[in-house]
Amino acid sequence: MRLFDYELSGNCYKVRFLLHALALPYERRAMNFHPGREHKAAWFIEHHHPRGQLPVLEDDGVSIPDAQAILVHLASRYDPAGQWYPDDPAIRARIAPWLAVADDLTGSAGAARLHDAFGYPLDIAACRRAARAVLRRLDDHLAEGASGGARWLAGTPVPTIADIACFPYVALAPEGGIALDAFPALRQWVGRFRRQPGFIGMAGIMAPQIGP
Repeated sequence: MRLFDYELSGNCYKVRFLLHALALPYERRAMNFHPGREHKAAWFIEHHHPRGQLPVLEDDGVSIPDAQAILVHLASRYDPAGQWYPDDPAIRARIAPWLAVADDLTGSAGAARLHDAFGYPLDIAACRRAARAVLRRLDDHLAEGASGGARWLAGTPVPTIADIACFPYVALAPEGGIALDAFPALRQWVGRFRRQPGFIGMAGIMAPQIGP
């Protein structure tokens, strides 16, 4: 397996997280996303992603684009315990909408972060408004679930790829000028995710400190 990766990308991070959780060996191909824009190079677009986006995973010679699609692929193929993407159709039906929400987070909170970090020419006010609307939806869902004892997005006793997919751009939202102060249930969920055994972080999402 080979991952075309950018260290500071939340979408790439979620794939690295699941590869780590599943203890899967892989080759990491670091891409010069900024300022080199290597993901827009002709060779990458021709052979790996027609829209020139990261991440892309090569598995058995097949290039799989899109972070959420990669999560489904990895969990379906390499998680015999079935934690991350259970076989139960009802649970998969609950997971699917959150994969779409993860795309909404990329296009709002993730875009705001690109604007602030790299100066991408975006309507930053619109990005932040859209991000807050998505965060409100997540917070309301988590708060409602908590009243019934649910701790994770799909209502499962353990996290699934729904949680992996949504986590990075929630946790990184402050880097795009979007505070999480108004979303208490979401902040608690971020804390739970970070306290998982074997958690790995990235710049802006560090592993929690372990006390004496």
